Amino acid sequence: MKQEEVTCCQIQKWYPKFKPVSIKNFIHELPESFIQYLVGDSGPFLLPTSVSNEDALPNRIHKPEDEEDYQVSEGSEDESEPPSPPPSFPELELKIKDSIESLGGAVFPKLNWSSPKDAAWISTTGTLKCTSFSDIALLLKASDSVVHDLCHPYDSCSDKTLSRPPQFYLALRKWYPSLRPEMEFRCFVCAQQLVGISQREVTAYYPAVLEKKDELKDLIYDFFIDNVEGRFKSENYTFDVYVTKDRRMKLIDFNPWGAFTLPLLFTWEELEQGGRLEEEVDFRIVESQHTVRPGLKTAVPYDYIDMSAGSGWDQFLRNADEELQQQMRSPEAGA
Repeated sequence: MKQEEVTCCQIQKWYPKFKPVSIKNFIHELPESFIQYLVGDSGPFLLPTSVSNEDALPNRIHKPEDEEDYQVSEGSEDESEPPSPPPSFPELELKIKDSIESLGGAVFPKLNWSSPKDAAWISTTGTLKCTSFSDIALLLKASDSVVHDLCHPYDSCSDKTLSRPPQFYLALRKWYPSLRPEMEFRCFVCAQQLVGISQREVTAYYPAVLEKKDELKDLIYDFFIDNVEGRFKSENYTFDVYVTKDRRMKLIDFNPWGAFTLPLLFTWEELEQGGRLEEEVDFRIVESQHTVRPGLKTAVPYDYIDMSAGSGWDQFLRNADEELQQQMRSPEAGA
C-alpha cells in the first residue's frame, strides 16, 4: 500500500467531488492545539470547558480537589502548584455548534479517516449521536481509532515518509436514527475494477437482505459504474454505500485497500485473486444464522483483529523491529 492511497481516502479529499451522492457533511479544520489535547495522555481525563455551558457529562467533577477522596500529602508539590485548568476551544466550539444546528441538532463525528465507534460505550446514549461540542470531544478523546488516525495513519505504507498528515479535519454528518445497519455494504475495487461486495453488518442474520440479494447487487454495481468508476484517485481501494428504502444509494466512505481496512466476509487473498481473474463481482452477505460472525466487529481498527502476515499489525511490528535493529547497529548504541 502506498502513502498516496491512504491520503486520498481522507474525507476532506474525496467529499467535495462526491458530495451529490453522499450524506451531507460539514467539515471543519482542527487547530493543532485541539489535536495535542486529543493525543495528550498526561494528567486526569478532562473535557474542554464549554463556553456554551453544554456538557457531555453534566454531573462530572471538573476539579480533582473537589472529589471526596482527594488528598494532598504534606510537603507535596500540590500545595503550591494547583492542577491545570481544563482546556478550552471557544472558536472551534462555536463553529461546531452552528454546524450541529444546521444539520438538525444531532450529528455523527468523523476525523480524516475514522469515526470513534470504539468509544460509543462512553456516551450517555451508547451511540455516536452528538448534540454538542462536549459530546464530540468526549468520543474523540476516548477513541483508540482516533489515536490511530492522529499518530499511525501511514504505518502500513511501503513508501512511508510521513508520520501524520499536515492537517486534521472533523467531519460532522447529519444523524439519521432510522438508518438500518444491514443495508450498508463495503465494495472492493482492485485495478479500478469492482471485484467484491460484502455486507458490513455481519454479526447478525437479516432474512430480508437475502431475499433482495440479486437486486442489491445490481443497484450497487450500477452505482459504481455511474458514480465512482474512474473518478476516485486510486487504483485499489474500498468504498462503503448505504441503500435506502426507496432504492437510492448513498456513498458513506472510502478506505485504503488492505492494511487496517476490514475485508469482512472476504479475505484479502480472495479479493486479490478475484482482481487477477477478472471474474464476475462476488457479492457476499450473511445467508443464515450459521454464517453469522459474532466476533467480527467494525468498531475497532482492523489491526486489533488481524494478526496475519501482511496485515496492518504485522507490518507495524515489522517496521518497529527494523527500527530497533537499526538503532542497535548504530555507533551510538555501542557508546
